[in-house]
Amino acid sequence: MSSNKASRLERILGAIERAGNALPQPATLFLLFAGFVLLVSALAATLGASVIHPGTGETEVVTNLLSADGIRWIISNLVTNYTGFAPLGIVMVAMLGIGLAESSGLIHTALRLLVMSAPPRLLTFVVVLAGVLSNVAGDVGYVLLIPLAAVMFLAVGRHPIAGMAAAFAGVSGGFSANLLIGAIDPLLAGLTEEAARIIDPTYTVNPAANYYFMAVSTFFVAAAGTLVTEWLVEPHLGPYQEEGGEAEASSREITPRERRGLRRAGLTVLALFVLVGVVTLPADGFLRGEDGRLISSPLIDGVVVLLLVVASAAGLVYGFTTGRFKSDRDVLSGMTNSMRTLAGYLVLVFFAAQFVAFFRESNLGLVLAVTGAEALQALNLGVVPLVLSFVLLAAMMNMLMGSASAKWGVMAPVFVPMFMLLGFSPELSQAAFRVGDSVTNLISPMMSFFALVISFFERYDKRAGVGTVIATMLPYSVALFVTWAVLIAVWILLGIPLGPGAGINYPA
Repeated sequence: MSSNKASRLERILGAIERAGNALPQPATLFLLFAGFVLLVSALAATLGASVIHPGTGETEVVTNLLSADGIRWIISNLVTNYTGFAPLGIVMVAMLGIGLAESSGLIHTALRLLVMSAPPRLLTFVVVLAGVLSNVAGDVGYVLLIPLAAVMFLAVGRHPIAGMAAAFAGVSGGFSANLLIGAIDPLLAGLTEEAARIIDPTYTVNPAANYYFMAVSTFFVAAAGTLVTEWLVEPHLGPYQEEGGEAEASSREITPRERRGLRRAGLTVLALFVLVGVVTLPADGFLRGEDGRLISSPLIDGVVVLLLVVASAAGLVYGFTTGRFKSDRDVLSGMTNSMRTLAGYLVLVFFAAQFVAFFRESNLGLVLAVTGAEALQALNLGVVPLVLSFVLLAAMMNMLMGSASAKWGVMAPVFVPMFMLLGFSPELSQAAFRVGDSVTNLISPMMSFFALVISFFERYDKRAGVGTVIATMLPYSVALFVTWAVLIAVWILLGIPLGPGAGINYPA
C-alpha cells in the first residue's frame, strides 16, 4: 500500500473513530431518543398525523404524550415499562446459568481443550469455530481465546497474528452464530417481541427463533474464516521473524482433575438431555403442547429455563470436581459475580424500556411502519434485495454504535413492524440484523473490545495500531458479508424456518 493511500486510510479511520467517540453512551442515547419521541408525538398530534391500521381497518392517530393525559400515562407506567420489558427477566435468568458455568471454570477449560486438541491441519478451522462457540458465554472469547490462538499458532511455527486474526474473526465476526443458545439470543428476542407488539399485541418471539439459521451459519463462518486466514492473511503476513509475547497461563496443559471435571460435566449434560427427551419425544410427553406439537410446547417456550438448568448443573459438577467450588458460598458468589456484569445493562434497559414504550403508546411506531411499508411496496424491491439492504444498513450502523442491544433497541421498533406489514416475520428482521451487526464488528473502532485486540496485536508487532487491525481484519469482514448474504438469500428463497416455529413470512 502506498504512503498516500495509507495516510488516506488512516484519516478515514480516524474520522470514524472520532465520530463514534463523540456519540453519548447507549443509556444516554436512549434517554435522548425517549425525549425526542415525546417532542415528535406532540408535533405529529398537532399536525393530525394518522394512518389506517392494516389489521383492523381503523384510523390510528398519533397520541400527544406531552398532553395532560400523556403525562399522567407516563407517571403511571414508568415503573411497569421497566419491570415489564420483555428482555429484562429473560436475560437475568439466562445469565444466572451461564455465569455459574463460567465462574466454575467449565467454559474456560472447554475452550482450551478444544483449541489445544486440534490437529495441525485443522487448527485454523478449530480456532475460528471455538471463537464462534465462545459467544455462548459472552465476552470470554476476547480475553481468553484470542491470546491463546496466538500462542498455539506460534507453537506450530505459524504467525501468531494470523492466529489472533482467526480467533477474532470467530469471536467477533461470528458473534451471532452458535450451536448453543447464548445470552444474546433472549436479549434480542425480547427487543424483537416488544417491537412486534406495535402491530400484533399478542405476538411472542422465542429466544430460539433464529437457532436453525445461526447453527448452520456457524459452519459457514468457520469455513470462511479459515479460507481467509490461510489464503489471504497468513501469506500477506509472511514468516514471523521476531520472538514475541510470552505464553499465556491459559495455554497450560489440561490437568487430570480438569479432565475429570469435563467428563462428569459432559455426562451430566447428556443425562439431562436424555431426561428431556424421555418426557418430550413420546406422543403423550408432558412437555409437549396441548395439541401434542413441539413447536408450541413448554419446552420451546421455556428454552431459557432449560439453558439455566443445563448450564447450572454442568457448572456445579465441574466446579465441585475441580475444587473451584467448595461450598454453597462459592456457588452463590459465582452467580452474584455474573449478575454484577449486568449492572450497566440494567441501567441501559431502564431508558431503552421507556423509549420503546413511548414509541408504542404514541403510535409513532405504527405510523412510521405503515408509511415506510407503503414506500417500500412502491419500490417493489423483492424480499431478497430488501433483506440484504437491511443487512447493509445494520452493518453501517455497527461502525458507529458498538452495542448490539442498543442498536436493535433503536432499529427494531421501526423495522420489525415495517417488515411485518410487508408480510415478513419479526424473526426474519432479527436474523438480518444479526448478520449485519456481526460482519463489521471486526473493523469497527466502536466495538468495545477493539482496544484490547490492538494491545494483543502489539505483543507481536510493536507498530500495530487501529489501521493495522482493520487492514488485517477487512478481508474477513468482506468474506463474512458475502458468505452470509448468500446464505440468507438461499434460506429465504427456499422458505426454510429460521428456528422452532419461526418462519420467513408473516400474514400481513
